Amino acid sequence: MQQDECTFSFDTPLSPGGLLTNLATHRSVGVDFIDMERRLCAKHGDPSSLYLLQRWRRVKKPQEELDAKRDPTKLAIGVEGGFNVDDDGDYDVVKANFLRVYPAGIDVELPCEDLPFAEEVATWQEERRESRYADALVQEPSEGRKISPDPKRWKCAETGASENLWLNLSDGFIGSGRKNWDGSGGNGSALRHYEKCKAEGKEYPLAVKLGTITPAGADVYSYAADEDDMVTDCKLAEHLAHWGIDVMRMEKTEKSMAELQIDLNKGFEFDKITEAGAELAQASGARRVGLKNLGNTCYVNSVLQCLKEVAAYERRYCAGADAIFESSPADATGDFCTQMAKIAVGLVTDRYAKGSGSDDDAPAAAAAVQPRMFKAIVGKGHPEFSTGRQQDAVEYFQHLLEVMTRAERAETGRVGAIDGLKFTASQFEFEVEERVECVESGKVRYVTRRENVLPLEVPVDLATNKEDLDRERELKRQKTESGESGERHGDDDSVREPTRPIVPFDACLSAFAADETVDDFYSTALGRKGVAAKRARLKTMPPILAVQVRRYYVAEDWTPKKLDVLVPMPETVDVESVRATGLAPGEEELPTADADEGGGGPGAGAGGEPRAPVEPDASIVAQLVSMGFSENGSKRAAIATGNSSAEGAAEWVFAHMEDPDFNDPPTIPGGAGGQSGADASTGVGPQAPDPANVAMLASMGFAENHATAALAACDGNIERAADWLFSRADDLDAAVAEVNAAAGQSGGATSAPGDAESAGECEDGPGKYELFGIVSHMGGNTACGHYVAHVKIEGQWHIFNDRKVAISQKPPLELGYLYFYRRGA
Repeated sequence: MQQDECTFSFDTPLSPGGLLTNLATHRSVGVDFIDMERRLCAKHGDPSSLYLLQRWRRVKKPQEELDAKRDPTKLAIGVEGGFNVDDDGDYDVVKANFLRVYPAGIDVELPCEDLPFAEEVATWQEERRESRYADALVQEPSEGRKISPDPKRWKCAETGASENLWLNLSDGFIGSGRKNWDGSGGNGSALRHYEKCKAEGKEYPLAVKLGTITPAGADVYSYAADEDDMVTDCKLAEHLAHWGIDVMRMEKTEKSMAELQIDLNKGFEFDKITEAGAELAQASGARRVGLKNLGNTCYVNSVLQCLKEVAAYERRYCAGADAIFESSPADATGDFCTQMAKIAVGLVTDRYAKGSGSDDDAPAAAAAVQPRMFKAIVGKGHPEFSTGRQQDAVEYFQHLLEVMTRAERAETGRVGAIDGLKFTASQFEFEVEERVECVESGKVRYVTRRENVLPLEVPVDLATNKEDLDRERELKRQKTESGESGERHGDDDSVREPTRPIVPFDACLSAFAADETVDDFYSTALGRKGVAAKRARLKTMPPILAVQVRRYYVAEDWTPKKLDVLVPMPETVDVESVRATGLAPGEEELPTADADEGGGGPGAGAGGEPRAPVEPDASIVAQLVSMGFSENGSKRAAIATGNSSAEGAAEWVFAHMEDPDFNDPPTIPGGAGGQSGADASTGVGPQAPDPANVAMLASMGFAENHATAALAACDGNIERAADWLFSRADDLDAAVAEVNAAAGQSGGATSAPGDAESAGECEDGPGKYELFGIVSHMGGNTACGHYVAHVKIEGQWHIFNDRKVAISQKPPLELGYLYFYRRGA
């Protein structure tokens, strides 16, 4: 249990009154919650007479000590020498502990601090993996070609540059590093040399930055497509000795890549998102409370700052907090509803608006709370969100909604029955109608699915400043061909801000609604495969519209990248132009599977044709294996993406490579033990559930036939299937019989019943919205960098940069990743 923080609030030993820890249950509470704590103890039969009372105060360290530790020396967060995520390191803590005895309320001072309470330290540090190429690296014979230990003699073999030089450890080529976003760095000759060697059939991936070599190591980069990152070389000293370099005699002459990144983070603050350079006025009060960064938890913080502005969330978890706390289980630290209510009270009310109290030498801490218990319960069991690594904020938002819905369904008596309030996630849910038209017959099919985020691709080719982009591109081309530099013309590209494509919101929305060609579509009207046209429309408009601007993609070299593009999102939007209209007059529907002569049923596709087992495409598997992924994982990716393409399979790999079963042998859909899943738009019906998922549900106490039916009803999603079973426990046999009967009537695909059941019918209303929240990301991809939230409160924009909260002068409307709109008046 968490023993240095109140279970029901963010009170700590530094709070006024201190913190009380029950020595029998190890549950901690602030002094305002002691009466409720004792009632819960009586309810659950726990003894509650002895408590540890911790009363601590902060005293600021001497200024000379602070100055000595001010600058970071490594690319890390929350560890010695790294970035300080808050100002806690500026203070010493003076601790006073007591034994409090109830019911008398007597305090006994304790001279010994060695008591059973624990402290979680959340840290993050840049990790560099061992290169898979290091152990057996190919090195050409040196033949007397030795590298001088004198840095003054190092030159780029292609350009003659003398800084940021990288030695290829395989053939001894010295080349310049790549140019940075800000114009610094080099000209990229080291990378070009690697690509030239690769085209000749030689894999020479490892290069070392010459100016960083010391007896302790050096910066090593792998250009290989399956690594393409900073790595470590287990045989670096041996590889350097091959070229005559004795690491024991080398001294560092240039900044390492980590040090350059530190300078970047300190000076630039990433970009306009943090509103660097502007003197922002600090904000405080209710709804203006920050969240401490636990070491790469900015994605959690940013999502929560936007979520707290949703009225249904506030009503259920803030206004209803007392009732939730009073009905908490014995271990409230592991109860989602309790921890969500705790977050809501901390962020929405003014309880922590002035920070924790302290003495005269240590002014009140910044208004911020620490979501440790919340992060632990939401991420529990998840392969990514349970770690300290950076994550995708959109994926976390959707995961949080799923966890919240499961908890609300399971705890209906505590949080579900608030004046008929639907599940909180229903505020974001809407229906998307897909229209599929067989081009040859002209007949159509309409399919509905449920979503909670509207993903918008960015059509860069529709940029409004294409002329400026073309002009800049042509100038760069001319300079490259002529060998001239910008400096000779007084036009220094290294200091001039590059022109970025500007793509309006309307263009992104139009791209979402545009027709898409589907090849190999099985038409039930033709009785064979043909070409179809597919388009999407919004069938319902939710109270809160979450919009994802899809800036991130997988490049041709299979590395995750970010579009350097501006998408100016309007503060008010009208999406009625993409509202669905359903079957239009004169349209004729494609025949259903039952109407088709070929029949239907569980063994046939939606078009009535027999469904053949889906085997992984050998060429796709080979490409993925060549990138370093396991054969089983590569086969799973090919199957999951329907053998669509190697690029699509690679995207699936990046999203699922941390799954516990990623390297397990795949099951073949359509064959024995095939996995479930359906794509109504392409005419592929549901498959048999994965036996492993059936076994897992059976281990929870459900009969195998019940587990099988639940997975079939929930499109194979094991978490939704578990919810489905628990929510129907009162009459499970009848629910299973209904699913089995439906499966026997038709093999056609429909939207997943597990989704539709989660909150009943989607709410609908006018498609006019007002922007109130922006989650922005800074970094090359969602696995690194930093998230910041901008939230509109009482008509004024605020920036939430973890624990720092200020009045925003210019919210980054054009640079956001996830936008939240509420229905306008």
